[in-house]
Amino acid sequence: MAILELSDISVRFGGLQALTDVSFRVSEGDIVGLIGPNGAGKTTVFNVITGVYQTSSGQVSYGGKPLRALRPHKILALGVARTFQNIRLFQNMTALENVMVAQHSRTREGVLGAILRTPAQKREERRIRDKALQSLSFMGLADFADEVASNMAYGLQRRLEIARALASEPQTLLLDEPAAGLNPAESRELMNTIGRISSLGISILMVEHDMKVVMGICRHIVVLDHGVMIAEGKPEAIQRDPQVIEAYLGHG
Repeated sequence: MAILELSDISVRFGGLQALTDVSFRVSEGDIVGLIGPNGAGKTTVFNVITGVYQTSSGQVSYGGKPLRALRPHKILALGVARTFQNIRLFQNMTALENVMVAQHSRTREGVLGAILRTPAQKREERRIRDKALQSLSFMGLADFADEVASNMAYGLQRRLEIARALASEPQTLLLDEPAAGLNPAESRELMNTIGRISSLGISILMVEHDMKVVMGICRHIVVLDHGVMIAEGKPEAIQRDPQVIEAYLGHG
């Protein structure tokens, strides 16, 4: 069953056509790779799904419900979380604090409860902290809970961003170039991590340039070029597709 569906999505910025009639699905529990050369429109797709950009035409549906006009925090509350191509952590906050922020979409107590320090507010704070610690532990970052994000190595910051996304309790996770800047050992660990996330029943849509990661973990691949979907299928078929090869390597 498709949990996320894009139907004939087009996005225009003035005279620039960023996406043209893009359609694909992400099934429940699936790992889908979204690939293409630089400027193909991959991050634009993520921004459309998460409500950062509005479509010029077409529709994005999640769980059968249209997402058009929903604000990003509302889409997060529905169960769609993301990471970013360029790390966007709160650099002066600890790892634990960064991850606790992700629970804002799951909180129920209001400002008054926080001011009065009601028992319900205190229980919610404990729950938020426990959830954040679980996410850090899942990503192998339990020992870094009190480390300021800016002091953490680059690879650890990548993992921290995924931990923060997981703490929002998503049903679908969008990973924007999670292997960018990682060494081969870190990339292998990332593949194992994505597999463990998928085993939790979380659907994954991933933009990635590292073809070893894409071909090693994705079960289905969508290929964009200049905002147009040029291929879709299993990894082994995508590797042999003439249009895909030409998009990456050029004619001839």
